Amino acid sequence: MSKVVIVGGVAGGMSAATRLRRLDEKAEIVIFEKGPYVSFANCGLPYYVSGEIADRSKLLVQTPEALYDRFRLDVRPEHEVLSINAEDKTVTVRNNGEESTESYDKLILSPGARPFVPPIKGLNETENVYTLRNVPDLDKIMKRIDGTNPEKAVVIGAGFIGIEMAENLKHKGIEVVVVEKAPQVLPPLDEEMAAFVENELEDNGIKVITSQSAVAFKDKGQRVVLEDGSELEADMTVMSVGVQPENTLAESAGIELGFRGGILVDENYETNVSDIYAVGDAIVVKNQITGADALISLASPANRQGRQVADIISGMKRKNKGSIGTAIVRAFGLTAASAGLSERMVKMAGLDVASVHTLSKDHAGYYPGATDITLKLVFNPNDGTIYGAQGVGVKGVDKRIDILSTAIKAGLTVYDLPELEFTYAPPFGSAKDPVNMIGYAALNIMEGMSDSVQWHELKDELENGAVLLDVRGESELEASGRFPDSINIPLNDLRDRIDELDKDQTYVVSCRSGQRSYIGERLLKQLGFKAKNLDGAFALYQTVKPEELELIKQEEIINV
Repeated sequence: MSKVVIVGGVAGGMSAATRLRRLDEKAEIVIFEKGPYVSFANCGLPYYVSGEIADRSKLLVQTPEALYDRFRLDVRPEHEVLSINAEDKTVTVRNNGEESTESYDKLILSPGARPFVPPIKGLNETENVYTLRNVPDLDKIMKRIDGTNPEKAVVIGAGFIGIEMAENLKHKGIEVVVVEKAPQVLPPLDEEMAAFVENELEDNGIKVITSQSAVAFKDKGQRVVLEDGSELEADMTVMSVGVQPENTLAESAGIELGFRGGILVDENYETNVSDIYAVGDAIVVKNQITGADALISLASPANRQGRQVADIISGMKRKNKGSIGTAIVRAFGLTAASAGLSERMVKMAGLDVASVHTLSKDHAGYYPGATDITLKLVFNPNDGTIYGAQGVGVKGVDKRIDILSTAIKAGLTVYDLPELEFTYAPPFGSAKDPVNMIGYAALNIMEGMSDSVQWHELKDELENGAVLLDVRGESELEASGRFPDSINIPLNDLRDRIDELDKDQTYVVSCRSGQRSYIGERLLKQLGFKAKNLDGAFALYQTVKPEELELIKQEEIINV
């Protein structure tokens, strides 16, 4: 009978333990968990803050007793593994101040990641600064909220957890300021897609400060000092700057570390020390798109890794293929999701890249309740390799990004997206799904049917002599505004008014979403004009650069 010791529960560790039992009824399986809870819903923690999840017990997925009854697992919470003796194949464990040793045949490390807390001046003197990684962290936050009724909170870090905490603190009736060192919220997204989320936060009363970090705390944390010297009042502060691998135990055992301190494992999840394996947030994985080392702290990969390492230990052939980092977040009424690489990441990797944006409805536009979905596809313009996808919208974003994530994992290309077949009825989708549509748009670029201008390229195009031709109707200009110095010819009038345009002039065509402007671009090109399409068009530019647009009245609309 083999004995497997697992260090750490939650996603990776418990997935490994339960899978091992399903494969080997006779194995002795021991799980050591440093904290009081071996299986909890850490992704659900922010939603308990607001009361959206009302019952704390719902966060506790399994208890040691339940795991023993069903799987005969020996689960030992509040047992901290202090050291590993790889030669003797034992671990030293501390519980209630007493130390003991436990032998193993196979050892699985699933220590997770710990919050990264930068060395901020005055932090040690604070009494109201928190992180959120586990249930005890949550209990501390709730004790503060319920005990002192804070009026003002600062969230430092605008990643996925930071956004969730800001939303739920606001729902609790607390005034919230979000501070992010990067020039945008949600750094994994590209700037223009993150702008939708920032606008949603601000529309719901959250102040967002970007390109700033906290450099000091004053008055025991009651004031947060930023880089520019400004100060924020804070009855409580939540640090959500990021996480780093919990690698102390591994490092002390001589296990090799890699990228940013992550535990190095091979394709079988085995470390450089024989019979010691590692899974979850603490390990270095391969980005499946670039092959580069990465740290991807997400529940889905951790669960998959736990199951796979159990298979491997049991003699089944599995391979650690890496991950692409598919993630999603809700910000009030908006959903934002991403899969794979952002355009910025692709450029940093030195790869050929193109991108395209589409604006579609989550289901048939004529059926009540249809809402906008903005998708971005990042791809190789030479062979159609899909590098990444991002989406924002009220609903239906999860479905589309899940599809595109599957396409990336499966090695599909841009050429395959129009071929994908989806269920369709008016309440659920469209005959041409947004995924099909963004595939068509990308193909148009790859096959030379369209020359796109990105939102950040427009200024240079105009400075180099191009003219922006807006093909929206006059009522749209009146309602939404226009680009400065643009000319307006509604698309349906373009053929009749073509003599008003100059064939020696280059035109960047825009509409609301990019669809009519593409039609206008094709029309102009076939009539001998030089034309390009503003990708994402007015709707995208209005989201990212609203200060550069003009609000006008009906009588001020200028036609050529």
